[in-house]
Amino acid sequence: QVQLVESGGGLVQAGGSLRLSCAASGRTFSINDMRWYRQAPGKQRELVAAITNDGNTNYVDSVKGRFTISRDGAKNTVYLQMNSLKSEDTAVYYCRYTVMGYVYWGQGTQVTVSS
Repeated sequence: QVQLVESGGGLVQAGGSLRLSCAASGRTFSINDMRWYRQAPGKQRELVAAITNDGNTNYVDSVKGRFTISRDGAKNTVYLQMNSLKSEDTAVYYCRYTVMGYVYWGQGTQVTVSS
């Protein structure tokens, strides 16, 4: 089993920054990839950013140039640095790890951007 604990959400004004963290514990060997998703009220959950075990990254178009995903392998932690935040970034953000083919989700952290 793998446990994921997220932190870093909150309320920020438009144009501001936040950094989300997601720390994994438990059977964390062979992490395949780490992702951040978000879900806004009334909308489907969408993939925001992903990073593979060898460091390759992908982003949804709406956050390219503003968000950066990174990982600390020694700490089994993935980060999402969010800059130039917009009101449309308001959502619950979830991290997701794939470990040996199994998918684990964090509990979610609220990000609210006020305009």
